[in-house]
Amino acid sequence: MTAIHSIDHFALAVPDLNQAKTFFSCFGLNIEEDTTSDGGLNVFAADGHRWARLVAGDRKHLDYLAFNAYQEDIFRLHSQVVEAGAIDVTPVSQGDEHSFWFCDPDGNRIQVRVGPKTTLNEKLTRTSVSTPADKRGACTRSQVATVRPTRLSHVLLFTPDVLGSVAFYERALGLRLSDKSLDIIAFMHAPHGCDHHLVAFAKSSARGWHHSSWDVSDVNAVGAGAAQMAAAGYTKGWGTGRHVLGSNYFHYVEDPWGSFCEFSADIDYVSADKPWPAGDFPPEDSLYLWGPGVPENFIFNTEA
Repeated sequence: MTAIHSIDHFALAVPDLNQAKTFFSCFGLNIEEDTTSDGGLNVFAADGHRWARLVAGDRKHLDYLAFNAYQEDIFRLHSQVVEAGAIDVTPVSQGDEHSFWFCDPDGNRIQVRVGPKTTLNEKLTRTSVSTPADKRGACTRSQVATVRPTRLSHVLLFTPDVLGSVAFYERALGLRLSDKSLDIIAFMHAPHGCDHHLVAFAKSSARGWHHSSWDVSDVNAVGAGAAQMAAAGYTKGWGTGRHVLGSNYFHYVEDPWGSFCEFSADIDYVSADKPWPAGDFPPEDSLYLWGPGVPENFIFNTEA
């Protein structure tokens, strides 16, 4: 099975670009005006990659999601997408970079393009070193540096059919199931070396955008990011805590449209071509290891 290797970027439609610029800037991302004919805003993380586009829309929704693939895989991926029953599949473009478009069974616009591998090739080694005796372990609040996420980790989409979405993305794009909880939520990774999940699906009555997750250095940066957003007035969300599936430390911040941005650190990693024992976990034992209770609006799809 041929597979994509990473996300290149997502495009999110929002009703107020100025509001979006303020929110994502406070989150620690770099925002630049898009000078193309489409306009909008480009969103960069500290690694310098453009991970997102923000475009004007009458309501918040995913405009499209772009995946990257190797040059030698693009035509086989096109065939797989057609065979999987995708909607409105375009021919492979013969321009400067080969790419094609389709819609998944929920109607989400997807682009597959030849592009660089943006997922990590191996898990980062992050060692938390204890402060030695006779040294201060923390700086003062005035010395805290702005938390700036280094990269996009993953995205989570609402879908009416979680298991159907898993089956489609397996057949069409070669993604593999990492873990799931019944038909409520499922996590998928790419087989070329990838975080525990590149894309995840959560059950709802309609498709929708739940969150984008952004990698930071450690749990301290997760907490500092939460404080950074609270100081800017963005106090709603969920965290700080630690997930069970994926194991990452998290803090979700609610955006102005009822979806979320996540500060994430130390997520599980699946090495290239290594088997991962995907599990099916009961809901009450799979969402978080520790942290505050889940707010009611966390699983509310504002697009339903």
